Amino acid sequence: MRNPLKIILSIIASLVLLSILAVGVAVFFINPNSFKPEITAAVKNNIGRDLIIDGDLKLAFFPTLGMTTGKMTLSNAAGFDNQAFASLEEAHINVELLPLLSKKIEVSGIVLTGLTLNLVKNQQGVNNWHDFVASKVTAPVAAKTAPSPQPAVAVLSTFAVGTVKVVNAQINWQNQQTGNQQVIKALNLATDKVTFNQPVTVDLAFVMDDVQTKTTQTIKFNTLLTVNEQLDNLALSHSNLQAITVGDSIPNKSLTSFLTIAESNVSLAQQNVKVTGLQLKSGDLTLDAELSAEHLNDNAAFQGKISVAEFNPAKVMKDFAITTPVMRDATALNKLAMSFNVTATKNSLDLQNLLLKLDDANITGSTHIENFASPVLSFNLAIDALNADRYLPPVEKNNKPITSPTIALTAGASSIPVELLRKLNANGDLALATLKINDLNLQDVHFHLDAKNGVVNTTQTIKQFYQGEYAGNLTIDVRNAQPILAIDEKLTRVQVEPLLTDFKDKAVMRGTLDASAQLHGRGNTAAELKASLNGALKFSCKDGAIIGFSLQKMLDKGKALLKGADLAVDAGNEQTPFSEISGTAAVNNGVISNQDFLARTNKIRVTGNGTAHLVTEQLDYKITANLLKEQATATEAEQFHETPMIIKVGGTFSKPTYTLDVAALITDKTKAKIENVLEKLQTEEGKAKVEQALDKLNPEQQEKVKKLAPKLGKLFKKLF
Repeated sequence: MRNPLKIILSIIASLVLLSILAVGVAVFFINPNSFKPEITAAVKNNIGRDLIIDGDLKLAFFPTLGMTTGKMTLSNAAGFDNQAFASLEEAHINVELLPLLSKKIEVSGIVLTGLTLNLVKNQQGVNNWHDFVASKVTAPVAAKTAPSPQPAVAVLSTFAVGTVKVVNAQINWQNQQTGNQQVIKALNLATDKVTFNQPVTVDLAFVMDDVQTKTTQTIKFNTLLTVNEQLDNLALSHSNLQAITVGDSIPNKSLTSFLTIAESNVSLAQQNVKVTGLQLKSGDLTLDAELSAEHLNDNAAFQGKISVAEFNPAKVMKDFAITTPVMRDATALNKLAMSFNVTATKNSLDLQNLLLKLDDANITGSTHIENFASPVLSFNLAIDALNADRYLPPVEKNNKPITSPTIALTAGASSIPVELLRKLNANGDLALATLKINDLNLQDVHFHLDAKNGVVNTTQTIKQFYQGEYAGNLTIDVRNAQPILAIDEKLTRVQVEPLLTDFKDKAVMRGTLDASAQLHGRGNTAAELKASLNGALKFSCKDGAIIGFSLQKMLDKGKALLKGADLAVDAGNEQTPFSEISGTAAVNNGVISNQDFLARTNKIRVTGNGTAHLVTEQLDYKITANLLKEQATATEAEQFHETPMIIKVGGTFSKPTYTLDVAALITDKTKAKIENVLEKLQTEEGKAKVEQALDKLNPEQQEKVKKLAPKLGKLFKKLF
């Protein structure tokens, strides 16, 4: 219902004036009942409504001139049903006698009992009081030819009103367009003597039933009201409003709210409003504000300071039956407080000096929204310390995929509807002194967003990323049917061991990592994006170690097994140092192809090549390990033993398989032994002995290798 207080006051004022008119008539004519036809005719001529006065008009003359009316009914507007627009059970009006001799009207008291208003908006959007407004609008046109009106100050100086009471009134509101129905009942209004430029005590109480929401509100309001003679300045002081809302949809089925305002002033002449000492309390929420507004008629601008005291958001969400997400930390989202300076117009909102406290994090900065019809957002925010993991869903560390910040951001952006990204118009910066996310501890984090006309660009940097640095860029172009994504990121001098320890609770490698990726693709789904992905990858980890086993002891184990012995390997605190693990890869239509994998240790050189399919997650890779025989010199290259060990890697990303190429290993070993025997044994007898030896050697050799193969498989599984 639009401006209900203004409508109610206008209607009440009209009824009061009608009652005063009746008193004025009674002053000069002793029997007011004989003038009922003239009164009803005057109403008909002025507002086009039928006024029915059922009861008698009774007069009293001393010590005050008074009139009591019985039931009165005012008809509805044309085009609406036959129910009365307004009805009144009884009215009492008292006018002081002596001021009448000076042509002054002083109403010492007005009491309206049983007032009922039936307000309706029909299917066409027309309300049943529109003719009152139309009469006020057209009145100045007729006044052009009339004599100049008496100044308002002069007229009002001859008029004063004492106490005003409205007892047990009811207002029925029905919006036939929306089906919304509200009933304001048990409405009681009381004031002391109404005097211009002097505070007037006002007490108002009523009960409002909302048929649609099935809620009931009990309202109590009191204030000191001051109005000037020109009726263009309104001041309220010590205002108190209490609202009790009851209903099944209300938290705990009942919610009590309190609004207090120390001082408020509305100047219609200057078109401004000022409110000081505003406080709103509802449940666990407490809001304080100092507000002012200018240019109320056009281009209204509001400014002020608002603060919200600390409260428990999780409890408030629970009270309002809002499902709280399952988070890793049950104590998260338990503290929230904020304050900011606000400037607002009909097309913009600006928040400055923003201070938001969320649990243990402090967020400061500013934000601005321009053009609500097509919002343009700008922001500059800083966070001292944020543990984002507290608010994320629980996840086992072993099931977390290893990913980069930009790839994680890409996954998050892909869950945002494309239409929303197309409309996004934003520019801003976010800085975090420390950030914990996915169990990673980051320092000096900066995020920049620039989104406009369907192109979203982000830049994210981490100045302290496990003793190294991280820089990444993401571009999402959603102007066409299929979004286009481009990723460019780089890791520099990152220490692998503490990173893996935080991320997986266990480090299987240490070293200094440099890596980069440049990727681009398009698609509406993750599968489409992976299938279209193209680009390049590069990595290099130097001066590190594989933690958890010793390559030297693995080799010793292999030698012992070939000799028929068994050597236990203690993998407790063992490690295999390496000087370098590096490689590059090309990505073509979702297939990663690597041809130059290289790993160097003091005992072995490992090379690798193959492919990995991002959509099917299938692996097809081969690793070749050569044992070092002699180190390289200034004039000679490295020398390797004749027989390499070849590992075939298959399966999927989540379940890789490792297979030792046993056939190649046996063939080379056997060939060397046969050649050695043939050189020494050229006779038939020797040949027979060789055959006998080979018969003994091959099964035994195969069995030894079979015992060795799983050990080597575990080795390379740890390596890769």
